[in-house]
Amino acid sequence: MDFLKSLSIEKTNRGTSTGGTWLEPLSEDIASYSPVDGALIGTVSATTAGQYGLVAAQAQKAFAEWRSWPAPRRGAVVRQIGDALRRQKESLGRLVSYEMGKSLQEGWGEVQEMIDICDFAVGLSRQLYGLAMHSERPGHRMYEQYHPLGVVGIISAFNFPVAVWSWNAMLALVCGNTCIWKPSEKTPLCGVACQNIISHIFENNNVPDGVCNLITGDRSAGEWLAADPRIALVSATGSTRMGKAVAATVAGRLGRSLLELGGNNAIIISKDADLDIALLGAVFGAVGTAGQRCTTTRRLIIHESVYEAVKAKLKQAYNQLKIGDPLDPANHVGPLIDQAAVQSYLNAIEKCRAEGGRFLVEGGVLEGASFKSGCYVKPCIAEVEPLYTIVKEETFAPILYLLKYQTLEEAIVIQNGVPQGLSSAIMTLNLREAEQFLSYAGSDCGIANVNIGTSGAEIGGAFGGEKETGGGRESGSDAWKNYMRRQTNTINYSAALPLAQGIRFDL
Repeated sequence: MDFLKSLSIEKTNRGTSTGGTWLEPLSEDIASYSPVDGALIGTVSATTAGQYGLVAAQAQKAFAEWRSWPAPRRGAVVRQIGDALRRQKESLGRLVSYEMGKSLQEGWGEVQEMIDICDFAVGLSRQLYGLAMHSERPGHRMYEQYHPLGVVGIISAFNFPVAVWSWNAMLALVCGNTCIWKPSEKTPLCGVACQNIISHIFENNNVPDGVCNLITGDRSAGEWLAADPRIALVSATGSTRMGKAVAATVAGRLGRSLLELGGNNAIIISKDADLDIALLGAVFGAVGTAGQRCTTTRRLIIHESVYEAVKAKLKQAYNQLKIGDPLDPANHVGPLIDQAAVQSYLNAIEKCRAEGGRFLVEGGVLEGASFKSGCYVKPCIAEVEPLYTIVKEETFAPILYLLKYQTLEEAIVIQNGVPQGLSSAIMTLNLREAEQFLSYAGSDCGIANVNIGTSGAEIGGAFGGEKETGGGRESGSDAWKNYMRRQTNTINYSAALPLAQGIRFDL
């Protein structure tokens, strides 16, 4: 495949890198099979514990030099990464689509997110502002400034195999940190491809070896990062179960963690909604990436007066969905990531039925020559009640639950009545409803939208959620502060030494 060649992806790839230096393979390979057709794309040599130690030491060494580069100079390197991603957008987007299974449009969109965060980080490199404060003591000046933390560990998930790394890495780099990235073992070739892209830029700019590092492997590689006191911050994206384990380990050594975990996102459809806009937002949110986004729409909370109309529109829209090869632009829905995901989907359907769920659109696994990987499933819709256990769980698959409400207060209670708190939305043309949804008594999620869906965030805003979503914030706004340590400075330029709070201490 031409896009693999363009990204220097081979059948056998090294999986451990300190910037521009690839370490010799010392362990068994990780095989990457495409969920699109079941074919073996390539293998990656997993990082050993000994190799991890070398990588961490090199990252520490590189930090001592990289932090001394002026931030705008670091930003100039990130700008070149963005330019390289523009040149490789076609190929890298195809690899994302083929290795992960999301539609080609979404694959290209993910690379565009990488380009956008590079642009954001370049501007940020000249805006790492602190604050100046007035001192209560005469002849004193107070201010605060931000310094880089050190080595940042990044654990990313399969569903966004490149974008989430870039959200963290590009900000961490302009802030003066070095990075160690552990991509998902389900999409390791995307990690290798990104490392190949940036290594040339680092070499051309004489960036110290060890500024941006790659390790590959299973959960044990992530555990090395979590337990290592040399890693100042661990940014982990994945399941709530994984996040709790990472948080406990990192907290045990008083390190910092940034967690982006599960989502169980809902759209409230008001009686005053534009139903055409609501339909588009709901369907894309529910079936985009085959339901494997943390921001996927999993619940529709619909006013009783428009409930039947929305049901009819959804059923008609789902009957028009095209499922198949995600590299074919005509298809809306691609495969789930693997057979384990398919089984999780089937288990959720059975649990929903057992609790009394009524399926408006039936699910199931697709068979035939076009679905030979065995990972293609039907997006389905079930009518449920808020108290069903399955409704409170996150299933990474295209299952949409419909719930009915009478008052907005009731809808908000249903919306907030799950352990997760990532993304939420209301569809309404009623200003009072919109403002109530966004108020302190409204959505308890980190993201709350009006007249757009739950899925598809811009990099300019901070991304993250509350409750079991972890509380982290990545990407835009002032999320850069996660990658810095804050220092308060007081300068005495007077000829005396007055103490704070008027304390007297005479000698």
